[in-house]
Amino acid sequence: MALSTQQSDSDRQYVMLAKIDNARNVSHILKAIHFKETATVFASSMGLKVTVEDAKCVQANAFIQEGLFHEFNIKEDQITFKINLTVLLECLTIFGSGPVPGVTTSLKMCYAGYGCPLLLILEEEGVLTDCSIKTLEPDEVLDFNFCSTNVINKIIMKSECLKEAFSELDMTSDVLQIMLSPDPPYFRLSTFGNAGSTHSDFPKDSDMVESFLCTQTQTNRYKLSLLKPSVKALAISTLEEHI
Repeated sequence: MALSTQQSDSDRQYVMLAKIDNARNVSHILKAIHFKETATVFASSMGLKVTVEDAKCVQANAFIQEGLFHEFNIKEDQITFKINLTVLLECLTIFGSGPVPGVTTSLKMCYAGYGCPLLLILEEEGVLTDCSIKTLEPDEVLDFNFCSTNVINKIIMKSECLKEAFSELDMTSDVLQIMLSPDPPYFRLSTFGNAGSTHSDFPKDSDMVESFLCTQTQTNRYKLSLLKPSVKALAISTLEEHI
């Protein structure tokens, strides 16, 4: 019997219970933010939010909405705990990370409350595996508090195209300069490496650009090393650049 259809009286002890027919849907999302070992999990009636931070200056969030689960029950307004993301991903892909035609791994995720481990029960082709992952005291995460009313410029690009542009950056440069302008070149990525300055320009009417809203010219520089983690997410996301 698949996990998604099993019922147990012992489930009542958990403050969070989630079931999904395909565990790879969860692991695929979490891999996009896996650039540090630990993550903070926020569970609410809306689903799961998993946050990863690096040096209190880079933050990545993965949202796994309640509708993605076959069953999702939570007994508190919000549940928060810290977990080893590397171990969680290893458990989620214990039957293999690649898709097998006609075969899925069902997942049951349980959490009994503060100080308790996160329990995972996975089933594939009648084979059951259970994992218990120690949870930790959650750290306070940064609140970047982005406000849409204060956005001066905004561009929405196809993730595939931006991923390709990022792969061609001069990695000997310490910074990536991003320029948005209502006039040509509109959107420019610049690096300053050992071979000199390089620029990649994207016209606002390019097939790569889905939306371009720009009210004034603005140039910002970011450490290239801090932008590298975003490349993982580009393969499964639509990226919005807010300045």
